[in-house]
Amino acid sequence: MKKVQISRDLFIKLIKYHHFDMCEYEDDIKSELEKKLNLMVMREYYTTYKTAPTEKEREKARKKYLDEKGVPESFRW
Repeated sequence: MKKVQISRDLFIKLIKYHHFDMCEYEDDIKSELEKKLNLMVMREYYTTYKTAPTEKEREKARKKYLDEKGVPESFRW
């Protein structure tokens, strides 16, 4: 199982939210976890692009990665 690192601030917000019922951190927690999840997905696309066994799979992962990054078609190789 892989490990995921989060910032110290997010960790403290999670503790306050769950143990002390401080609901004012809910929006911050959601947005920071969403950012983290997006970064993890992007990393997965990049890893697949670099390690896929076939050229077709590599190209599909490369396109998906560039689409998610927002790189325009005209700027790609």
